[in-house]
Amino acid sequence: MAKRPGNKSDAELKSQIDRSREDLALRLERVREEADLPRKIRRSVRQEPVPWIIGAIAVGLLVTAVVTRKKKVYVDAKGGTKSKHPLLEAGFVLGALRIAAGLLKPVVMNFVEKKFRDQMGRGRSGPKGF
Repeated sequence: MAKRPGNKSDAELKSQIDRSREDLALRLERVREEADLPRKIRRSVRQEPVPWIIGAIAVGLLVTAVVTRKKKVYVDAKGGTKSKHPLLEAGFVLGALRIAAGLLKPVVMNFVEKKFRDQMGRGRSGPKGF
């Protein structure tokens, strides 16, 4: 096969491919370093810790101020006793019912046992129990 004047030899092509691969690897490494945000932050904190400490204190104070601010409480002048927390009221009612049930259980059980004894003591009134 005849060589054309614009064509390069195989050795030249291979060396050019090797150089382009090395160049691409270097560029990729630079991109990785630029995109490594945690590493950049660590380096910045090590080099200049004072601004980072001041910033952390400022953010902490801001969060504390927002979280601990006082809420305004509006009181109805009409004196209505309508609660704004119906779930809280329902929980209170259910708790009271549970306590009452625990206290009344022995009384109810004695009443039911007495009724059953009375029914069993009478016996059957007819051939089929009616």
